Amino acid sequence: MKRLLITGAAGGLGSEMRKRLAHMAEIIRLSDVADMGPAAANEEIVTCDLSDAAAVADLVEGCDGIVHFGGKSVEGTWDVIRSANIEGVHNLYEAARKHGQPRIVFASSNHAIGFYRQDQRIDNTVLPRPDGLYGVSKVFGEAMASMYHDKFGQETAIVRIGSSFPAPMDHRMLSSWLSYADFVRLIERIYDVPKLGCPIIYGVSDNATTWWDNSNVDWLGWRPQDNSEQFRADIDARMEKPAPDAPQVVYQGGTFTADGIHESDD
Repeated sequence: MKRLLITGAAGGLGSEMRKRLAHMAEIIRLSDVADMGPAAANEEIVTCDLSDAAAVADLVEGCDGIVHFGGKSVEGTWDVIRSANIEGVHNLYEAARKHGQPRIVFASSNHAIGFYRQDQRIDNTVLPRPDGLYGVSKVFGEAMASMYHDKFGQETAIVRIGSSFPAPMDHRMLSSWLSYADFVRLIERIYDVPKLGCPIIYGVSDNATTWWDNSNVDWLGWRPQDNSEQFRADIDARMEKPAPDAPQVVYQGGTFTADGIHESDD
């Protein structure tokens, strides 16, 4: 690619992928509302509020691909979620439609299906069961991607990311962990295939235990290689296993299912 846009580039996952996706385009355009530091030799830094439609249109212009991490990445108040994750996604897809429809990796979340139980194994055809306002916003983003694909042919890989960190941090993440290396492998395949469409993909490594079935997207050719099992002994030694009826044991979304609604201070 000539130019790949990464939104949310100041966040934890965005800043990590900034380094790991540098090989994928001649120019990596980085966007966030927060400080992203200085640009590397092949980088462009663009401060952009995703709720500003005109700014997003300028941001997307000239890009051959988009990796969309931008927006609120955890549960929050409705006004924050609406601005960053609802209006922001609409603005992104309108900008993509007007500027050549670059292929999009949409960072959805396991919280779009968080109220499925951990004793259920689900594929990408199940109905959403969001576990909070953040999860609802991801369901909205998935719906926008689907509509823009059906109506305009805009291609998107909807990636329901599990828990992407250097290592799983608790027992639940042994099942939901997505290594950085496996995520890079997935993004590489998303941009390699000649025809993508609009698939839903569970972003999870080749863990010994998991709740998600990616067999419907085997055609993509993504083969995750990492396994969280290497971290199990350390997690067992560092923390007690939660009670069998704890939300992080019962539900795929973990403690998000037990949160109340975050109210604004206004």
